[in-house]
Amino acid sequence: MNFSMSIDRRQLLRNAACGFGGIALHSLLTDEAQAGVNPPPHFRPRAKRVIFLFMRGGPSPMDTFDYKPLLQRDHDKKIDVHELQKAQKRQLGKLLKSPFSWKQHGEGGLWISELFPHLSRQADKLCVVKSMHTEGFDHGQAILRLQTGEDAFIRPSIGSWVAYGLGNENANLPAFVSMNPGASVLGTRGFSNVFLPGNCQGMPIGVEGIRAQDASISHLARATPSQARLLARIQQRNRQHFAARPDPRLEGRISNYELAFRMQELAPELMDVERESEATRDLYGVGEEPTDDFARRCLLARRMAEAGVRFIQITHQHKEGKKVPYWDQHNDLEYGLRENAARVDKPIAGLLKDLEARGLLDDTLIWWGGEFGRTPVREFRNRSIGRDHNPLGFTQWLAGAGVRGGYAHGQTDDYGYRAAVDKVHMHDLHATILHLLGINHERLTYRYAGRDFRLTDVYGNVVHKLIS
Repeated sequence: MNFSMSIDRRQLLRNAACGFGGIALHSLLTDEAQAGVNPPPHFRPRAKRVIFLFMRGGPSPMDTFDYKPLLQRDHDKKIDVHELQKAQKRQLGKLLKSPFSWKQHGEGGLWISELFPHLSRQADKLCVVKSMHTEGFDHGQAILRLQTGEDAFIRPSIGSWVAYGLGNENANLPAFVSMNPGASVLGTRGFSNVFLPGNCQGMPIGVEGIRAQDASISHLARATPSQARLLARIQQRNRQHFAARPDPRLEGRISNYELAFRMQELAPELMDVERESEATRDLYGVGEEPTDDFARRCLLARRMAEAGVRFIQITHQHKEGKKVPYWDQHNDLEYGLRENAARVDKPIAGLLKDLEARGLLDDTLIWWGGEFGRTPVREFRNRSIGRDHNPLGFTQWLAGAGVRGGYAHGQTDDYGYRAAVDKVHMHDLHATILHLLGINHERLTYRYAGRDFRLTDVYGNVVHKLIS
């Protein structure tokens, strides 16, 4: 990517504002798309883009990637979890062992449960962070912290910060895309730019509850010549207005209109995963059950990464009636985890293999995780067994650009209750992700309402042990 800025965007718009009336809009937008307006990174990046696999609900670490032999041994033992019981006002029981078998995988010997037979064969690509901790005992608070770095106030999402910090890699596509974002907890806050420029807003594809096969981008029909001329005149007036009243928010809206037009040429083909070979679709699990829905999202994410989208978020939030509430296993622990893992295991493994085969894994960062973890003790609901929310210690993993493969970082205590060794806060993880993208998290700021804001606020340290 060319990170130079040969033409100042605002000066370009002022100078060109009055000269576009008779020019076809396609030519107008293509010329500007090639102007090279991306800000440079702070230092040489290891990653050019991020694919965030958001497992909404909070996967249980001690049933997935954080093996706890003492939890197995001490099943039904009573331990003190007063802090969790007080925060959640729910009665918690005794230690609950994992119902799943475990093995070590890869040259690094990572422990992975039987839930992920496909992903376990990619173990040497995974950098597993076992000592995560955050704030928020409820989903809304914890998801806000995960998505925006703030658990109380409305702030820009991490994808918007990446778009602001690095701009578009492909001027004909948005920098930030969110697939089937959840509407029931955060709504647009999970992909919102808030006070950042309008072109940093995430573009949603579909909504919660819509199958990936049915999810689409609205209004992608190609414009007729007469529509193009009309749009050119509208944009001429927009630019005249901006020249007289320079405002980054207005500039962002104008850019979004231009981007929407350019996307009409590229996006329909990009969205069509049926263009992929049968072998590639099979690799992800497209056309199979139960993998088809998430497989389509992962395959589309690869297509978008290849096309130059900076930050791609896929939210896994499958719900089968009320039997499988995402990764939020308060009850039916074994059934729920088996169902959810079966839907994502092969597609994620396929994504890693496909990116590697295409030479994209070297500069694409994969980030997997939920908003928090689960308790090592049982929770009783409706006479079924499950685990409650736990932000004090949980697991996420990274793969790809610049991270140590086959590596497990940090530890929780003997039962997985609290992060204990080499603790990593959500602010630290955000700082590390930005670092891999060539961004100093302390320098990525935006002045609003009289103060400088940043994703990590006044916190965060890059976890250099995660970096190869």
